Amino acid sequence: MAAPLRISSGRDELDVAMIHRYLSEQSYWKRGVALEVVRKGIDNALCFGGYVEGQQVAFARVVTDYTDFAYLRDVFVLPAFQGRGYGRQMVAAVLGDERLRGVGWMLATDDAQGLYASFGFESLATPEKYMRRPAP
Repeated sequence: MAAPLRISSGRDELDVAMIHRYLSEQSYWKRGVALEVVRKGIDNALCFGGYVEGQQVAFARVVTDYTDFAYLRDVFVLPAFQGRGYGRQMVAAVLGDERLRGVGWMLATDDAQGLYASFGFESLATPEKYMRRPAP
């Protein structure tokens, strides 16, 4: 049986070095990202850490106005802790957070559509209406 996951949005608990290491070295979406970019993203978002026996093993970040929009980003569980349901617990905690009740959600994923679909996410009905301006 997996050790219990404690989830917190306490910013002072986050292991920024571990988050940066994972995002810059292991993620497919932010490989090579600079530490200062990760710090700035954490400083300007609602972040959640997942902890097992005091060690941070999971992370999720929400960019939001707390009113009607939230974008779920940078969700991960360290490889050594995957397969224990921690990712599902993290997403459930984020979506259930009182500060985010009533907002509309967006996210992008290359490989976890099934997980997010189980929480009510669906493909865009009219993707041609959406536009993006990539960072320079």
